[in-house]
Amino acid sequence: MSNSPVRIIRRSILDLAPLELDCMNALWRLGEATVRDVHAALATTRPRAYTTIMTILDRLAQKGVVERQKTGRAWLYKAHLSADQARTRAVARLVEGFFEGSTEALASHLSSLSSSAQANLRRDRE
Repeated sequence: MSNSPVRIIRRSILDLAPLELDCMNALWRLGEATVRDVHAALATTRPRAYTTIMTILDRLAQKGVVERQKTGRAWLYKAHLSADQARTRAVARLVEGFFEGSTEALASHLSSLSSSAQANLRRDRE
């Protein structure tokens, strides 16, 4: 889909800034999208200037996380990985980095979180 050679994804999804991840979530929902589409998708939850979204999508393309193709005057963006693939890679990195490769240790940690700790995690995302 890109005019340039396929780039290898150099960074983990976990390395993305919050707005970059928001743009990725919008792209996963939309499939393929223009800057205008992503901007509209984020307008209610993460309102930002159109040019900010354009810059973020350009950075994601430079990082090799998304590919883009010129269609008319606009760029059409598409994620290189599906949301499930990205989650799997992110969880694998999390398990390796914090739980010594043990998915059981991660599951145990998650199940031991109190409801107030879970509420704090949700609040931190907002």
